[in-house]
Amino acid sequence: MIPLAICSVSGLAVVLERFVALRRSRSIPQAIVGLIDLYQGEDSVESAIQTCRHSHSSLARIVEEMILARKQGYTHLVESLNAIGRREVERLERGLIVLEIVAGISPLIGLLGTVVGMVTVFDAISAEGLGNAQVLSGGISKALITTITGLSIGIPALAFHSYFSKCVESIAIEMQELTTSFASKLNVAHSKE
Repeated sequence: MIPLAICSVSGLAVVLERFVALRRSRSIPQAIVGLIDLYQGEDSVESAIQTCRHSHSSLARIVEEMILARKQGYTHLVESLNAIGRREVERLERGLIVLEIVAGISPLIGLLGTVVGMVTVFDAISAEGLGNAQVLSGGISKALITTITGLSIGIPALAFHSYFSKCVESIAIEMQELTTSFASKLNVAHSKE
């Protein structure tokens, strides 16, 4: 039961942290979306960089890197966008591997507990015989509790892993759309100079 308690606490910690971290307003703040829409070229570079640095969001970090790489050509800008985009998606996925592990091993740990409990029951049978039904039923009940506990931890962990994976995918697609249009805007602004 101790490993199951560790899995439960770890899974719960990740779920609570990801609920906060993957809010749309935190990953894609309106201030950065507005900055992308209102970007006016070199005249607004300093204020844009300051806005990005005050926002600690994934989109802000991507936009800041794009602004800093704006004069190195469109190809380099797209390469920078792809590299930082992958890094930010990895940051958004942080902790999901823990949920995946908890979802996978909790039922197995529960099953292992059941098997160990059944071995204990069979040891009791060999020591006392089949005459004591209370020893048998109590031992089997204790053995099955670990399976129930493992499944009770693993099933929600799997559900939350799927939910958060979908959230990350949604955020990544929206950030890609915003930054791709911003890359075009940066390229047009730079080519005019």
